[in-house]
Amino acid sequence: MQAVKEENQEISEVKNGSVVTPKGFRAAGAHAGLRYSKNDIGVIFSDIPANSAAVYTTNRFQAAPITVTKDSLEKEQKLQAIFVNSACANACTGKRGLADAYQTRSWVAEKFNIPEHFIAVSSTGVIGEYLQMDKIQKGISLLDPKATSESSEEFAKAILTTDLVTKRSCFKTVIDGKEVVVGGVAKGSGMIEPNMATMLAFVTTDANISSEHLHTALKEVTNHTFNQITVDGDTSTNDTVVVMANGLANNAPLSPSHPEWKKFIALLQSVCANLAKKIARDGEGATKLIEVQVLGATNDEEARAIAKTIVGSNLVKTAVFGADANWGRVICAVGYSNAKIDPEKIDIAVGPYPIMIHSEVVPYSEKEVTDYLKSELTKFTVNLNIGEGHGMAWGCDLTYDYVKINASYRT
Repeated sequence: MQAVKEENQEISEVKNGSVVTPKGFRAAGAHAGLRYSKNDIGVIFSDIPANSAAVYTTNRFQAAPITVTKDSLEKEQKLQAIFVNSACANACTGKRGLADAYQTRSWVAEKFNIPEHFIAVSSTGVIGEYLQMDKIQKGISLLDPKATSESSEEFAKAILTTDLVTKRSCFKTVIDGKEVVVGGVAKGSGMIEPNMATMLAFVTTDANISSEHLHTALKEVTNHTFNQITVDGDTSTNDTVVVMANGLANNAPLSPSHPEWKKFIALLQSVCANLAKKIARDGEGATKLIEVQVLGATNDEEARAIAKTIVGSNLVKTAVFGADANWGRVICAVGYSNAKIDPEKIDIAVGPYPIMIHSEVVPYSEKEVTDYLKSELTKFTVNLNIGEGHGMAWGCDLTYDYVKINASYRT
């Protein structure tokens, strides 16, 4: 991870960038009638077939769209279009649901005159309900993808469920003297306990990279970003991260042996980390983003595990919501994380305020810490002081509104 940090100095954010900022990508969103009035279907389209890779929810009840997307990628590991619908997850819908997902793929292929196996299909919404196929078919005919900020925003709106805001990200760098851009869009608000969960993320890049090496990069980056967020500890049935790379930047093919491979990893990670934090901040009913950094662990994996344990603690989350400087909940979460620690060596800070050094409480201002906890971002830093491992995790506070939203999700 140190190499990734160093490469970040050569990476810059593209303001107002999106999935259509990389060369050769377009997007669209439309209202098919699956929801009352909002956009509910969308497509991301590459002008040429793109080398692609994906990772999926670990829930053993994987929804029909995941089966179809896996089938598409097994053919040539290329995609040219990603079709998404909201309002209905098409999960736990048996043979009919699977047939509907394949039919959707077929209609998209007809619309854009491309092979069916160049299409990924994704759905989000209520589990156990069937797609309204007449509306899906009519909606597909309305899709007219364009390479504009407005069209990418229409797509971003189409994939939302209980989200309050759309989530876009875009960064660029120079590789082999060529500008390489990565853009991303995501949705996710509740049931965000990836490996992954009710979270969809779609990433585009004009980088020249094979599907094999793209998958390697995606797995590495996912472990440090999307797999490090949690809202409520639940894991859903649908969710997917898909990356498409069409090669139009014309850099030399990227691989782990390429001299600027780490720069590409850092570029991809910048986009995914940015999206992950936006998902965590938009947790159902959330008012604050929580960021936990763990240093000095025996290795990065243990550091990430501890960070995620802390950010997933309901007691930590409620303390942040109430701006209660109850740091004992943080040390408690460290203790039950099952990672290796030395109970005599732990440092803890809340934002800029040291609370504990080498497991001894140090003087601090209760008022200053409480005032800090009232801000929209709460950072906890834990140093175990036993190794070089470090990791981060993101989540949100737990509020009264979370219960209200989920008590009436279908009504």
